[in-house]
Amino acid sequence: MNTFDYVRPATIREAVAAASEPGAAYLAAGTNLLDLMKGGITRPSRLVDISHLPNLDRIEEPSDGGVRVGALVRNADLARDRNFARRFPAVAEALMSGASAQLRNAATVGGNILQRTRCAHFYDVASACNKRDPGSGCDARGGDNRLHAVMGWSESCIATHPSDFCVPLVALDAVVEVEGRTGRREIPLEMFHRLPGDAPDRENLLDTGEMIAAVRLPAQAAQFAAHARYLKVRERTSYAFAVVSAAAALRIENDTIADARVALGGVAMKPWRAREAERVLAGAGADTSTFRRAAEEALTAAKPSGHNNFKIELARRIVVRALTLAAAGTSERLPALPASPFAATAGVVSHV
Repeated sequence: MNTFDYVRPATIREAVAAASEPGAAYLAAGTNLLDLMKGGITRPSRLVDISHLPNLDRIEEPSDGGVRVGALVRNADLARDRNFARRFPAVAEALMSGASAQLRNAATVGGNILQRTRCAHFYDVASACNKRDPGSGCDARGGDNRLHAVMGWSESCIATHPSDFCVPLVALDAVVEVEGRTGRREIPLEMFHRLPGDAPDRENLLDTGEMIAAVRLPAQAAQFAAHARYLKVRERTSYAFAVVSAAAALRIENDTIADARVALGGVAMKPWRAREAERVLAGAGADTSTFRRAAEEALTAAKPSGHNNFKIELARRIVVRALTLAAAGTSERLPALPASPFAATAGVVSHV
């Protein structure tokens, strides 16, 4: 690990000013950043500690009926907030399926959104990686790539985004509040993460010095609470990132789907909103044939980036299953409040 300056600002404005210097990085819980530093993958010259900043650790319900979650709210605290879990069960379910209990107790909402890919070639400093070292190449293209992207990838990068939390957030039209040198601005989470293109080192739309202050869900997102699920397929049922995952949210009226939201995880360098699937679902009956047509549409643009053609069919199946379980109803489920530690894998599917 390289040597670095440590700054502990008292306000958001001071934090933004300190982080605007070249080589600076924000530090909250550090559950991803410190691993990257210890491995020599990232080498910031200054750490700006924002873990103590006031008013960033609150779950608020503004007058518009939505919810505002501060960037320093811990993943476990948000998932276990009873009111939040009832209104947004798929989001709580996604949070509880991510990482281990210890990490969920430490990791923050803002850090979750900004976490880096878990591509093995990105973590191996001996491998060529355009994300870590622009212009060096992508060893994943000819290496171990069975878990890599099948949507939105480029010849420069085939990595995937690892977040569970972001998948239902994208489906439910979440917005990220950002603080920077010119003040506050808002970015739809669906647009926040960048696809790799020819510049995979640029992972999101943040400008120099900008920090996430909060994430907001609109009031309309709570209308899906009775029929919303998040499902995740992974290679083991604890401490593993998604091979593929899906968030499904339905608003059903008189046995007809009045509105639908679908998003996929583990398939691209950003959470993937499946709007084509949503159009198939809207106005249709909540039945298996409809769900299969929606799944086909969701993966129309998919193509393997290596030895991962199986992920496309797996993603279709997880979409169908998520939709089926969402249609069955979730109003009485509290995925964020397991009866025992062994129930913390709620939302995990070990086979499809």
